[in-house]
Amino acid sequence: MSDPSSEFRTLIERMTQAICRGDGAAAAACFVPGGIYHDGFYGEFRGREAIRDMVENHFHANARDFAWALSGALSDGSLAYARYDFSYTSKIPGSEGVRVFFSGIAQVRLNDGLISHYGEVFDRGIALAQMNFAPERIAKSLARWAEQEKAAQK
Repeated sequence: MSDPSSEFRTLIERMTQAICRGDGAAAAACFVPGGIYHDGFYGEFRGREAIRDMVENHFHANARDFAWALSGALSDGSLAYARYDFSYTSKIPGSEGVRVFFSGIAQVRLNDGLISHYGEVFDRGIALAQMNFAPERIAKSLARWAEQEKAAQK
């Protein structure tokens, strides 16, 4: 008898560790062909090629030394959640070398043992503040994300 939570934990760990090492193809292989990865900073990436590109040309272009620890992974086979602690070292100008830490929750929809939609909830302001961004820059980013949240509710 299969355990959906155990199967999900194996899948999400495979995805997160592939992302940490910069293997976009391996991360994308955890998704159905038209799967969606909705990142809290960069937005939505649809399809395996877009997800591969996100890992290689967004995540690893702007950061290094990723660490992603999961806990409390639960699934019923179609919907899954996991808590995570995430960290990286910034490569963004003005915050190069700064280590950033935050915690969040991943919400995942599954289809035939693969991810059809990955989304996450975390406090973006905590990450931006650690990167020594000016308060005005943080406020501008948070206002943009707040507008996106409101638009998604309509």
